[in-house]
Amino acid sequence: MLPVLVHFTFTSLWSQLVLYALSLGVVGYIAYNGWRGAEGTPKAPGEKPEPPTSSERMQRALIYGAFAAGLAWLGLRYALPASAFLGQKGEGIPIHTYGVLLATGFMTALTVAARLAREEWRKPTWVPDAQGGGQWVDTEGPRKQEAMMDFGFYALVGGLVGSRVLFVLVNWKDYSRDWTQVFSLGGGLVFYGGLIGAALASMLFAKQHRMSFMRLADLAIPTVSLGQCLGRLGCFSAGCCWGDVTEAGARFAVHFPGAGLAKDIFGRLGGTSSLAFQSQAQDSRYVVEATGEVLHHMAPGAVRISDWVAQHGTTLSVYPTQIFESVGQLVLFLALLYARRFRRFHGQIFAMWLMCYAVLRTTVELFRGDTERGTLHGLLESLGASRLADAVPLEAWYNISTSQFISLCMFTFGATLLYRRIRRAGEAAGIGPTPSPA
Repeated sequence: MLPVLVHFTFTSLWSQLVLYALSLGVVGYIAYNGWRGAEGTPKAPGEKPEPPTSSERMQRALIYGAFAAGLAWLGLRYALPASAFLGQKGEGIPIHTYGVLLATGFMTALTVAARLAREEWRKPTWVPDAQGGGQWVDTEGPRKQEAMMDFGFYALVGGLVGSRVLFVLVNWKDYSRDWTQVFSLGGGLVFYGGLIGAALASMLFAKQHRMSFMRLADLAIPTVSLGQCLGRLGCFSAGCCWGDVTEAGARFAVHFPGAGLAKDIFGRLGGTSSLAFQSQAQDSRYVVEATGEVLHHMAPGAVRISDWVAQHGTTLSVYPTQIFESVGQLVLFLALLYARRFRRFHGQIFAMWLMCYAVLRTTVELFRGDTERGTLHGLLESLGASRLADAVPLEAWYNISTSQFISLCMFTFGATLLYRRIRRAGEAAGIGPTPSPA
């Protein structure tokens, strides 16, 4: 586990000036990309748009620049001390492995999606030259490839908002005490919330660009698994989304360290403990280390979980569920990328992903041990139904998590979508059901 690669602090004047310059450069670069990627308004639906005007370019650059400036403002307030201009928190910039891998996963997925878009919308057009000849030039493919960069912006904003909203809803009891913490830079994100938010943003993008949402979804959804493959490795490095306790000496088991053992890339103690360690350090339940059985009462051979981790400085042996899902996501990405060659209709790959990921996520959830992610037991407790909550122990197989419930809904939606699309494709080909004669 390597939660923090390196931690930059900005206590000296020169380091603060460098940070200001970098922030300004990033804002300018993002605004320039907005200006460069502007498109004109088409004369009619389906026609190639006219070259963008200076006003259209400037408007798009201002939108991108304003969003980037807002993020830079938040970042400077977090990183710089109160004595510096715009500073407040003085936390510096810790380069978390989780953030690096998450960003790498997003950029990798976006790059692959842009490449797939170029192939998906390849449309060679004969362009004559002055000598009476000409050549075939693909004009539509590069335009769609460039448009995918805009799509990444929509998906990023929608994903961040959606993942944060679902996290707050799952932990609403904690945030009800102080709603200002909803906008805190700390806190958590939920993948399913990000998926829902990105899907809604994708619908908006498809409508604005006159694209079929199902066609766009078929192209982009396999790359979500590619990005999540790297993202789950980030979860492993941070010690979040951890697994349930295993028996001592289990072959596939890991220990996550506390603050006294976690180091950065230079081997220095970072003082940051894993989230798994923080959770088990407050766990008042008991465990039989030899078998991994978790109990709510003292028993022969059992020890309180919080006492065990305080003594050893690491968590108990737990399943590396982050690695399980990372491998599963990679297999899913490769399988669906291959299946794209044989698709019969738009929406087929999207529906298959919904079903396959729902099965993968539900299976991994069976080995999860982070009850903080939201379960039926926790929901009943938050609603004040303590007696019902007691009837659904944390360790019970029927104490389904929020993610498992969403997976069931997602599988049902994917299966329904696939059935209806197959039926529609069959009817269009003349092999489906036909009305009986009168």
